[in-house]
Amino acid sequence: WGDKFPAYYVNRLYAGVKRHMDRPFRFVCFTENAEDIRSEVEIQPLPVVPFEDEMVTAMTTGKRRGAWRKLTIFKPGEGNLSGPCLQMDLDVVVSGPLGPLFDYMPGKVCMGQDWLEKRRGRPGGHGSVIRLDVDLHSYLYSDFAADLQGSIAYKGEQRYTSMTALKHGDLEYFPEGWICSFKRQAIPYFPLNFVLKPDLPDNCRVMCFHGTPKMEEALVGDCPKLRYRTRPAPWLRDLWLDENEKDWMPV
Repeated sequence: WGDKFPAYYVNRLYAGVKRHMDRPFRFVCFTENAEDIRSEVEIQPLPVVPFEDEMVTAMTTGKRRGAWRKLTIFKPGEGNLSGPCLQMDLDVVVSGPLGPLFDYMPGKVCMGQDWLEKRRGRPGGHGSVIRLDVDLHSYLYSDFAADLQGSIAYKGEQRYTSMTALKHGDLEYFPEGWICSFKRQAIPYFPLNFVLKPDLPDNCRVMCFHGTPKMEEALVGDCPKLRYRTRPAPWLRDLWLDENEKDWMPV
């Protein structure tokens, strides 16, 4: 929703999923603007919820901010979704086989362990990639709808999602290294990030570009924050760019 991510983010994510999926799949995009999205993508409207105004306020207010609208697609019946689904943010790049993400710990809500929470010794998953079963885990929506203010108090939809799944006995973490953070696991530590190129970990299935730098910055070696300034990531050219763009991007 909104205008933060252009349509090519959807198109390139679809291309990455298609390259790395070993079974038939539906690729669904919930959006209010389908312009320029490739025809293979199934478009669904943004879910209509009775607490729209409160949700928008929460998404734009101080420390309560979070992508709370993501939770509305768990509403029973939305998009005719059924069974195991992989929810993916648009600022991720598929870098390895996705089939194992569907097969791992069936019946559970699976997320990559959040890097900051792990360092703090606390439970918590990262919300860029979530494998869930919409028939089993509709409580992610119903608990949110039943206690909007209590849910928003988690200060972020990924913490709400992981803690709610934990409360229901369903939270599991994907194996270490499957879900990676570009700024935390690919960029060398400061000041080596000015000299060494970022790595793609061997077992990485999905690389997350949460915060900064985003993919465009990682391609050319740029970031407004010195800690996350990066040399160009050559492997990103093959994983994210369209074929006709690879010739003019820097190596």
